[in-house]
Amino acid sequence: MPPPARLHASILERIGDTPLIALQRLAPPGSARILVKLESANPTGSMKDRMALAMIAAAEADGRLAPGGRVVEYTGGSTGVSLALVCAARGYPLDIVTSDAFSREKRDHMAALGASLTLVPSDGGGMDEALTRTMIETARRTREEKGGFWTDQLNNADQLSAYRALGEEIWRQTGGRLDAFVQATGTAASVRGTAEALKARDPGIHVTAVEPAESAVLSGGPSGVHRIEGVGAGFVVPLWEPALVDEIAPVSTDAAKAMARRLAREEALFAGTSSGANLVAALALAERLGPGRTVVTLLCDSGLKYLSTDLYRAPCGPAQVSPSSVSTRP
Repeated sequence: MPPPARLHASILERIGDTPLIALQRLAPPGSARILVKLESANPTGSMKDRMALAMIAAAEADGRLAPGGRVVEYTGGSTGVSLALVCAARGYPLDIVTSDAFSREKRDHMAALGASLTLVPSDGGGMDEALTRTMIETARRTREEKGGFWTDQLNNADQLSAYRALGEEIWRQTGGRLDAFVQATGTAASVRGTAEALKARDPGIHVTAVEPAESAVLSGGPSGVHRIEGVGAGFVVPLWEPALVDEIAPVSTDAAKAMARRLAREEALFAGTSSGANLVAALALAERLGPGRTVVTLLCDSGLKYLSTDLYRAPCGPAQVSPSSVSTRP
């Protein structure tokens, strides 16, 4: 008889080691190969499971988070869902500050996992600097009133270890044969930690950071309103490390959404808007690099998190996105 399958002690053991998949149809002839890391394979359907576990584990280890202690965070949604998963598994009450700017599915998922939610109203459903700073201040007040451990994702470097591990996964899965890595920036921890790991292996790997074109602050542009959930805080975030980034690619919300829809129709890969932004930038880079090269990017989360939004709720016509729709700035 075959040996029994491994028995997992916790759902948290299923975080990481996600598949790496080669795109078959989106990349045009003559471009580099594009590989996508399927982060929807994590327990909550998001790459943020990695960083949530890392932040909680680090706080447990150094005593900032006592057994049964309260956890507080502000979030665009996926980090909150991931924290809710980890806190439910570890037995911590969780207070989340979020907004109606982010999908209903994310808020319902957090609540289902036991989180208490405080909603900050947005200006017409858009994400901007004012909303981010209001959420941060609301989380600060929640911590003052209730106590507990504030994970404070924009400033918490403990999450970098999770993304260094992600970089090592990519290196292992590609056998070290990759030329570029592309990733959208929110806290900037994922692009920084992954880049640190990959460039430690090969300093020549090209790293592209993706940001909303409507709020291209990393590129030196003005802060603005966009609708790419989970990225683009509207200001230069503390964990941003420009020395690790070779290029910044601003991508519009419309281009990101159209590409996410194409990804579902043409590759059967169901992902969110930030993943669409990644693919717009990755395709542009793949065309520049040409055949015989490899570009790796992340599908950050599952499209199931966005079914109530206009990303997938509205009828999807034959919208096409050309890689030329992304502008790049070194």
